[in-house]
Amino acid sequence: MGTILVEGLEILGVHGVLPEEQTRAQPFAVDLELTADLGPAGTSDDLADTIDYGTVIDAVVRVVQTERYQLLERLAVRVAAVCREDARVTAATVTVRKLRPPVPASVKSVGVRIST
Repeated sequence: MGTILVEGLEILGVHGVLPEEQTRAQPFAVDLELTADLGPAGTSDDLADTIDYGTVIDAVVRVVQTERYQLLERLAVRVAAVCREDARVTAATVTVRKLRPPVPASVKSVGVRIST
Protein backbone atom coordinates (compact mmCIF):
# COMPACT_ATOMS: atom_id res chain seq x y z
CA MET A 1 0.00 0.00 0.00
CA GLY A 2 1.03 3.59 -0.45
CA THR A 3 -0.25 7.14 -0.50
CA ILE A 4 -0.59 9.54 -3.40
CA LEU A 5 -0.34 13.14 -2.18
CA VAL A 6 -1.73 16.31 -3.72
CA GLU A 7 -0.98 19.38 -1.60
CA GLY A 8 -2.06 22.97 -1.94
CA LEU A 9 -4.44 22.71 -4.89
CA GLU A 10 -5.91 26.24 -5.08
CA ILE A 11 -9.33 26.63 -6.66
CA LEU A 12 -11.92 29.40 -6.81
CA GLY A 13 -15.39 28.36 -5.74
CA VAL A 14 -18.68 29.65 -4.37
CA HIS A 15 -19.23 27.99 -0.99
CA GLY A 16 -20.33 29.40 2.34
CA VAL A 17 -23.19 30.30 4.64
CA LEU A 18 -23.10 34.09 4.46
CA PRO A 19 -24.98 35.83 1.63
CA GLU A 20 -21.82 37.40 0.18
CA GLU A 21 -20.15 33.97 0.10
CA GLN A 22 -23.01 32.64 -1.99
CA THR A 23 -22.61 35.23 -4.74
CA ARG A 24 -18.87 35.57 -5.35
CA ALA A 25 -16.04 33.11 -5.83
CA GLN A 26 -13.37 32.89 -3.16
CA PRO A 27 -10.14 30.88 -2.93
CA PHE A 28 -10.04 27.40 -1.43
CA ALA A 29 -7.08 25.09 -0.92
CA VAL A 30 -7.48 21.33 -1.14
CA ASP A 31 -5.08 18.62 0.00
CA LEU A 32 -5.59 14.96 -0.91
CA GLU A 33 -4.13 11.76 0.49
CA LEU A 34 -5.21 8.74 -1.53
CA THR A 35 -4.36 5.28 -0.25
CA ALA A 36 -3.91 2.59 -2.90
CA ASP A 37 -1.76 -0.39 -3.76
CA LEU A 38 1.16 1.30 -5.51
CA GLY A 39 3.14 -1.91 -5.88
CA PRO A 40 2.03 -2.74 -9.43
CA ALA A 41 3.02 0.73 -10.72
CA GLY A 42 6.29 0.55 -8.82
CA THR A 43 7.11 -2.61 -10.76
CA SER A 44 5.64 -1.81 -14.18
CA ASP A 45 6.31 1.93 -14.43
CA ASP A 46 2.94 2.13 -16.23
CA LEU A 47 0.39 4.87 -15.48
CA ALA A 48 -2.43 2.37 -16.07
CA ASP A 49 -1.29 0.54 -12.91
CA THR A 50 -1.81 3.50 -10.57
CA ILE A 51 -4.14 6.39 -9.80
CA ASP A 52 -3.74 9.19 -12.35
CA TYR A 53 -3.56 12.21 -10.06
CA GLY A 54 -4.10 14.52 -13.05
CA THR A 55 -7.51 12.96 -13.62
CA VAL A 56 -8.34 13.21 -9.90
CA ILE A 57 -7.27 16.87 -9.82
CA ASP A 58 -9.48 17.65 -12.83
CA ALA A 59 -12.48 16.06 -11.07
CA VAL A 60 -11.81 17.91 -7.79
CA VAL A 61 -11.45 21.25 -9.61
CA ARG A 62 -14.74 20.61 -11.38
CA VAL A 63 -16.52 19.95 -8.03
CA VAL A 64 -15.14 23.03 -6.28
CA GLN A 65 -15.75 25.33 -9.26
CA THR A 66 -19.20 24.16 -10.37
CA GLU A 67 -21.00 22.81 -7.31
CA ARG A 68 -22.16 24.98 -4.38
CA TYR A 69 -22.33 24.06 -0.71
CA GLN A 70 -22.81 26.03 2.47
CA LEU A 71 -20.45 23.99 4.66
CA LEU A 72 -16.83 23.00 4.16
CA GLU A 73 -17.77 19.64 5.67
CA ARG A 74 -20.17 18.92 2.79
CA LEU A 75 -17.64 20.08 0.21
CA ALA A 76 -14.95 17.83 1.72
CA VAL A 77 -17.27 14.81 1.71
CA ARG A 78 -18.14 15.45 -1.94
CA VAL A 79 -14.46 15.78 -2.90
CA ALA A 80 -13.70 12.53 -1.06
CA ALA A 81 -16.49 10.77 -2.96
CA VAL A 82 -14.95 11.88 -6.26
CA CYS A 83 -11.54 10.62 -5.11
CA ARG A 84 -13.01 7.24 -4.21
CA GLU A 85 -14.65 6.72 -7.63
CA ASP A 86 -11.59 4.73 -8.70
CA ALA A 87 -12.06 1.40 -6.91
CA ARG A 88 -8.30 1.11 -6.38
CA VAL A 89 -8.45 4.01 -3.91
CA THR A 90 -9.04 2.24 -0.59
CA ALA A 91 -9.06 5.38 1.58
CA ALA A 92 -9.05 9.12 1.08
CA THR A 93 -8.21 11.96 3.42
CA VAL A 94 -9.34 15.36 2.18
CA THR A 95 -8.52 18.74 3.69
CA VAL A 96 -10.45 21.77 2.46
CA ARG A 97 -9.38 25.22 3.61
CA LYS A 98 -11.04 28.57 3.01
CA LEU A 99 -8.14 30.95 2.42
CA ARG A 100 -10.01 34.20 3.13
CA PRO A 101 -12.66 33.31 5.70
CA PRO A 102 -15.11 36.02 6.78
CA VAL A 103 -14.12 36.06 10.45
CA PRO A 104 -13.33 39.04 12.70
CA ALA A 105 -9.70 38.03 13.21
CA SER A 106 -6.58 37.59 11.15
CA VAL A 107 -6.19 33.91 10.26
CA LYS A 108 -4.25 32.16 7.53
CA SER A 109 -7.18 29.84 6.78
CA VAL A 110 -9.96 27.79 8.29
CA GLY A 111 -10.77 24.28 7.19
CA VAL A 112 -11.88 20.73 7.74
CA ARG A 113 -10.25 17.34 7.24
CA ILE A 114 -12.23 14.17 6.64
CA SER A 115 -11.18 10.58 6.05
CA THR A 116 -13.18 7.91 4.27
